[in-house]
Amino acid sequence: MDHYSRSARNAFSGLILNRKPARPAADTAPSGREAFIIVRGDEILFDDRLGEPLLLSARMLEGCDGIRLETMLLGDDGETSYFAVSIDRLPERTARCISGLGVFQPLRPRAATLEPHMTALLGYARSVASWHNQARFCSLCGHPTTPRPFSLAQACTNPACGMEHYPRVNPAMIVLVHHEDENGDRCLLGRQAGWKPRVYSAVSGYVEPGESAEDTVVREVLEETGIHVTDIRYFCSQPWPFSNSLMLGFHARATSTRIRLNDEELEDARWFARAEIPALLESGVLALPASETISRHLFDAWYEGRIPAP
Repeated sequence: MDHYSRSARNAFSGLILNRKPARPAADTAPSGREAFIIVRGDEILFDDRLGEPLLLSARMLEGCDGIRLETMLLGDDGETSYFAVSIDRLPERTARCISGLGVFQPLRPRAATLEPHMTALLGYARSVASWHNQARFCSLCGHPTTPRPFSLAQACTNPACGMEHYPRVNPAMIVLVHHEDENGDRCLLGRQAGWKPRVYSAVSGYVEPGESAEDTVVREVLEETGIHVTDIRYFCSQPWPFSNSLMLGFHARATSTRIRLNDEELEDARWFARAEIPALLESGVLALPASETISRHLFDAWYEGRIPAP
């Protein structure tokens, strides 16, 4: 399986849109092909009766003063033009009217239950809406920004500045470290204090200035666990909308095994032997990340012996 095919299996991945469709004339009325995704924090507006995301048409928004919406163009799939709307940037009356059309539900618990294309579309909308809320003022001069029509940009309203700001993506790596010796094959998993009980996951961290993603693998594993690694192999990637991150997934082989928790990021880190994992899962001692996460896919590839050869 190639890298793209592996990445496309991850939740929030595999979305194919024309992100720069032809811009309609300024006086063009809505075509009826528009669909508006309403975002509130980590929540998406759903149809409470059908249990499905409520993608609103321009006509549905007319009664809520839809002409004044600050929309962000996500793209076009040839049949529909998709827009994201952040409820948090709307006038109170408009926000209350739109909220009454459905019910807001957290996106993450629904990610594994929705059709993959819809999950990716909603994740994309959540990412740009989050950035939209954070970019209300120009970072160069401090003046308010306003959305640039039919794009994702925020334009500074100061004529002397005029800077255009675009959504930022935070690159991060996540790595499943493994080690094989006379006692068999083991993987390194850690957990943070705020996670659900008994959940252990791969080591992760943000790429810092001046680093390659592989540099980050070496640094973060050493900082968080005291383990030295080599033989770093890229596996796949996953956009993660809840931190506006692009997760770059790797496997790496440990050259040391003594764990030292050197910072306060991890509450615990352990080596887990492949042969012992079924019993640990069955007894509840160990819980793995959710199936839609890249961490779980990295683990499954190691556990099933599917780490690609160099």
